[in-house]
This record gives sequence, structure tokens and C-alpha cells, in this order.
Amino acid sequence: MMRPMKLAGNELMFGEGSLQYIKSVPARKAMIVIGGSSIEKSGILKKVEDLFAESGVETSVFRGVEPDPCFATVKRGADAMKAFEPDLIAALGGGSVMDAAKTMWVYYEHPELTTLEEVLTAKPFPKLHVKARFLCIPSTAGTASEVSRSVVISDDETGLKHGLGNMEMMPDIAVCDPEVTLTMPPHITAETGMDALTHALESLVSNRANYLSDILASAAARDIIHNLPLACADGSNIKVREIMLNASMTAGLAFTNVSLGIVHSMAHTLGGIFHLPHGLADAIILPYIIDFNSADPRAKSIYDSLAKELGGNDLAQIVRDLNSKVGIASCIKPAVADEAEYMKKLDIMADMASADGCTKTNPIIPSHEQMAGLFKTIYCG
Repeated sequence: MMRPMKLAGNELMFGEGSLQYIKSVPARKAMIVIGGSSIEKSGILKKVEDLFAESGVETSVFRGVEPDPCFATVKRGADAMKAFEPDLIAALGGGSVMDAAKTMWVYYEHPELTTLEEVLTAKPFPKLHVKARFLCIPSTAGTASEVSRSVVISDDETGLKHGLGNMEMMPDIAVCDPEVTLTMPPHITAETGMDALTHALESLVSNRANYLSDILASAAARDIIHNLPLACADGSNIKVREIMLNASMTAGLAFTNVSLGIVHSMAHTLGGIFHLPHGLADAIILPYIIDFNSADPRAKSIYDSLAKELGGNDLAQIVRDLNSKVGIASCIKPAVADEAEYMKKLDIMADMASADGCTKTNPIIPSHEQMAGLFKTIYCG
């Protein structure tokens, strides 16, 4: 039986100039959550602050969300929110910033919660949208956290990543303005774009896929494959940036409803153990899993149909060619130089990836031996 679909929060704005919508968002106090200094140097933070000021909204900025946000950062942000008491939380940045801010939101709304474990195991999930509404302004075209119910947070002690998903964490408002993505360097453009493509392709073959998710995911996949090389070659092309941001958001609308597959399970594992950037791991793993999943007749039919639309006959090869165009390696070895250490962890990685929530919606559920074999295969290619 199909699960109910939820397409983003209450308000979804996209396209050039959509930042102006901030002036229409009713609020008394807004806490803006950002990562490093790039969003300030680009002038986007000031623009957002000024837009809030025009409508009389008081703002405070929480800085310093790291690329793989840890629980300590979440707690610091939640404490800052408790002191400032915002009725709007605005995440301005990439997936890490949006994920961290969403999780801060949980602890702000529920000060009785003090540990990561309490939220990971909470049943029912804590109710949100009471003290504050949540606004996302993505600076990358990849994670689609602005229209997703999911977060990934790292454990302070082990560094391992924990994924959590619940519709309560769906942002109320998403503002997707390509102007915010213009300063992304080529390698970040490539990695986040391949993350978005992975969302689209895994949604298409998910065992929860449906008519609507297929429409969203296939359109996103086509646009990303055609436009990602252009965005990497000329980041100042705002029209291409707009297509990429819209495609990322559209892929997000699909996957947050029908889930993903073992590309993400394996990427989450590699990120937790070897700290590989998520989009880079997705990009490298994706063609190998297309090959693996092609043993399933339904998945192979979907892959072949999309490849034909794109003018080819092998979707895995189309993805490999795309990786090559945007400067992404064909295997994990260049990113994890210590082969002995990697091979020593095959069983641990296979266990972690098998237990990941994305595995259960993959077209084929690998055995432990198959999962370990896939980790071995992607290392050298």
C-alpha cells in the first residue's frame, strides 16, 4: 500500500529573485543559522538580514556549523535559540547547515531532551512547529534538505553519522534562489550535483516508488545530467544554477517520500568512518550500484528507459562519463589512501550499511557478503 505523500512544507518558493519572499514571512524574531564565512563574504547573509529588517524582524546569527555537524554543535545552537527565543529559525547554507538547524529546532522546542539518543529513539517523535516555524535557504544544489524530513548528525565521541527522518522535521518554508548558489566552487558544485542525481535515480528504483515520485525523479535526473557540466564550467551562469537548484529540490520532493537505496547506505558509512564528503561518495558509488541493481528486472527496465531518453543504452556508463566530465574519480582509492585499513573494515562497513534505513528500499537487499563485496569493488574499481 502506498504511503501518503507530502510535497514540501507550507510554502515553496523557487527561481531567481525569490529571496524577496523573506519580506513576506511573518515573524517577531529570526535565528539565522550558517556555516563558515563564505555566506558572509558573498554578501548573502547581509542581504537576508536586510530583508528581515525591512519587515521589522529582529535577527540573531548562529555561526560555525561544520561540514559534518556534530551533536555538540547542535546543542550549542539549541542553547542559543533558548536564549534568543525566536519564532522563526532560518537555515542559510548547504545540507550540513540545514540538517544541524533542523536538529537544533528539536531541542529548542523540547528542552527536556538532552541527548542525541533520546531523539534517535523517540516514539512518538517530538512535535515541532509550536515555538517556531522553520525556513530553509539552500546555498548548494544537492541535499534538498529544504524539502526533506531527514537529517544526518555525527556522534561526538565516535564520529559516526546517525540518520533520522520524520515528517515533523519538514521545513515550513523553502526559498530556493539561484543567487545564493553562485559562489559554489566547481568541486562543490560537482559533488552536490551528483548527490542530487543520486537522490533522483535511487527514488526511481525505490521499492516505494509511485507515479508522482517517478515524474519528479525522472525530470530531475534529466536536468542534472544535462546541466551539471555547464554549472561546473561556468558557475556564474544563473540560468543553469537555477535549473540545478530546481532539479535538486525536485529530486528531494521524490526521495523524502519514497526513500533511497544502498548508494546512500554505503555513502553514509564511508562518511562516518573515513569522513568522505557525502556527495563525492555518492558520485563514486552510484554507477556500481546501477550495475548491481540491474539484476532486478524492474530496476533494469527503468535504467534502460532513462538511458534511452538520454541518447544512450547504459545508464551506469552515462553516470561514469558524467563523473569524468566534472572531475570525480572512478573509485574510492584516491580519497582513502590506506588500502589495508579500508579492507580491514569491510565487515564493519557491510554491517553498518546493511543497518542503514535506506537499505530496505533498495531494489535488491544485499546479503552481508554482497555488501562487503560492493565495498571492496568500489575501492579499486
